[in-house]
Amino acid sequence: MIENIRLSFQGIIGHKMRSFLTMLGIIIGIASIIAIVSTIKGTNDQIKNSLVGSGTNVVNINTQMGGMNVLPDDGQDMSKVPIISEKMLADIKDLPGIEDAVRYYKANEYNGIVFKNKSDIQLGIIGSNADYLNINGYQIKAGRSFVKEDFTKIRNVAIIDDIAVDNIFDGEDPIGKVIELKGIPFTVVGVTSKMEEEFKINLTSLSEWETYFGDESSGMMLIPYTSWQEVYAFDQPFQLVVKAKSTEDMTKAGKNAADYLNALIPQTEQDDKNSRVTFKSEDTLEKAKELQNLSSATSRQLIWIAGISLLVGGIGVMNIMLVSVTERTREIGLKKALGARRKVILSQFLTEAAVLTSLGGLLGVLCGIGLSYFISHLASVPVAISVPAIIVSVAFSMVIGIIFGLIPSIKASKLDPIEALRYE
Repeated sequence: MIENIRLSFQGIIGHKMRSFLTMLGIIIGIASIIAIVSTIKGTNDQIKNSLVGSGTNVVNINTQMGGMNVLPDDGQDMSKVPIISEKMLADIKDLPGIEDAVRYYKANEYNGIVFKNKSDIQLGIIGSNADYLNINGYQIKAGRSFVKEDFTKIRNVAIIDDIAVDNIFDGEDPIGKVIELKGIPFTVVGVTSKMEEEFKINLTSLSEWETYFGDESSGMMLIPYTSWQEVYAFDQPFQLVVKAKSTEDMTKAGKNAADYLNALIPQTEQDDKNSRVTFKSEDTLEKAKELQNLSSATSRQLIWIAGISLLVGGIGVMNIMLVSVTERTREIGLKKALGARRKVILSQFLTEAAVLTSLGGLLGVLCGIGLSYFISHLASVPVAISVPAIIVSVAFSMVIGIIFGLIPSIKASKLDPIEALRYE
């Protein structure tokens, strides 16, 4: 085998241009497949990270009425919504697929926020604790987070995000400043922001922005849940956000938490479906999978198209091997006259075809990796090199060499030694 490989390389080096042109179809086919698979894999990773929370694995459990998301300040009757107790929260944390969970109040405030003379301020108001920041992937950028005394002493303090800082303070340092929320003063003790994301989703319209980021676009103000009743002065049920143990567990974690809460809501056959209260998890993982499936379906079509060039490359290999058999007819006859068996001749030509296509496969992989990064730079799309695709591509190129080199090899092994020696 080693001798056959050595002879194969001698033949390739002896006919450099012919060998390169023969390998060109293999190189183009493999490079195309590597580039397609790597680009699609990178795009799928971007979809997953962008829609599924950039690694935070967070699932929001929304309160719905008649199939539509509602908040208590929407004026709907929320009397049937169960109040999530500490014990219920502990039970939810023990459900399969859930790593952590936190309760929170939420309201969208449009006219009740004042800072100095500025009153046209819109913010999403959250009432919770520091766990809300941790689970949702926020980090303290300036100042401090909540401390135990903020809750035990019912302090009116607030943490705002960097979007709210830009909208309200016009370059001022917000730490220590007082914001009035419905006439109640809250002292800003911290500024938070989302952790840096490796990938950013490209949003092309306002509706897409609202779909993925909602009222976060106007900023957020987080206050201790102990201060919530003072501001809104009514018993409001908690909302819930859960953190899954992994991205793949997000659907299961959200469904388990929603099912647990729905089991606590009294329902009767007479309930109007438009007024029925339910909990439903945001299944962003399924949304991501739908987009990934669409992306993968497109990639499969492109791979089949790229595979045509591999077929053309295989035909080129067969053609050049037939030429090689013709050129070396006398050599084959001499070997057979000296006692070489058919399988020796067969293995020699099969090895040469396999070496030729494997070398083309390796060059194709290098070109494919380079092409992937070139496309990534040119089109500003992510790329993720697929090692399995590389291994399969090189192995497939060897298989092509064996399959398309089989007919010329069989022809060479069947040559009559006497006729071969007489060949001119």
